[in-house]
Amino acid sequence: MPAKSKAQQQAAGAALAAKRGQLDRRDLEGASKSMYESMTEKELEELASSDRHDKPAHVNG
Repeated sequence: MPAKSKAQQQAAGAALAAKRGQLDRRDLEGASKSMYESMTEKELEELASSDRHDKPAHVNG
């Protein structure tokens, strides 16, 4: 499942870093905190690694 926006991809990257112990999970906020709690490392990796080219900064909805 590829990310729909750059913001979603960045949030997934932060959550993935916390899952891997590279970032303290207490530093997560908003979407990245929610992703950390509800998604597996594999799911986060898929979102974070998707291509950024031609993605909008944010998607409403």
